[in-house]
Amino acid sequence: MGRSFEELVAEAEAVSVDGWDFSWLDGRATEQRPSWGYQRSMGERMAAAKVALDIQTGGGEVLAGVPQLAERTFATESWEPNLAKARALLEPRGAQVLLDADEPPLPFPDNTFDLVVSRHPVTVWWAEIARVLAPGGTYFSQQVGPASVFELVEFFLGPQPEEVRNGRHPEAARAAAEAAGLEVLDLRMESLRTVFHDIGAVVYFLRKVIWMVPGFTVAEYLPDLRRLHERIESEGSFLAHTTRFLIEARKPLS
Repeated sequence: MGRSFEELVAEAEAVSVDGWDFSWLDGRATEQRPSWGYQRSMGERMAAAKVALDIQTGGGEVLAGVPQLAERTFATESWEPNLAKARALLEPRGAQVLLDADEPPLPFPDNTFDLVVSRHPVTVWWAEIARVLAPGGTYFSQQVGPASVFELVEFFLGPQPEEVRNGRHPEAARAAAEAAGLEVLDLRMESLRTVFHDIGAVVYFLRKVIWMVPGFTVAEYLPDLRRLHERIESEGSFLAHTTRFLIEARKPLS
């Protein structure tokens, strides 16, 4: 017999959601990865960089997973539990991790970095990225695209207006990058399958990715969670589609 709704929810509600490691979902949810292999591609650029910055590093897991850091590597993070995790992972490798509020200005001088990276930034301050990049330097980022996991979002919140569904569109990122004076070298998007196999996986995901259903709590959404649990039990899983886009932009030499 499968575990009860109450057991699954209680377990997922109690587990820590610090950091940006989703390994708790192993066997409970699957997410198709983009074809471009962000961490591998970022690692190749990091190994060739002299001075690099990872913005909104989370718990530092992605940056810590690359084989070789830049000669001088910095990372920023705004949430203090994540900051402690990032420092534990990155400082032994020589990186400096700074507390930053994720709003302008970045705590660095103009023209400092030949590489700035960021995986799934919540906000992108393009003018600040352009300011801290050295001439010829590049910004390399994988970001959440429009209507990502909206099958799940709309299950709880109902149909969303088009301006919400089309938020975080890659063409908007292109326009913002170019407005900041950067040249977009690469821009591509993919829609990827995300499958939740039990209601505990849904609870954990919504607790961790807090902007999906703002203000989510188990108590607030208990009837919806029970209804979704019954659907997963009946159909075997809940299918959603994640959107991701890759953007690489360069600061002109002059």
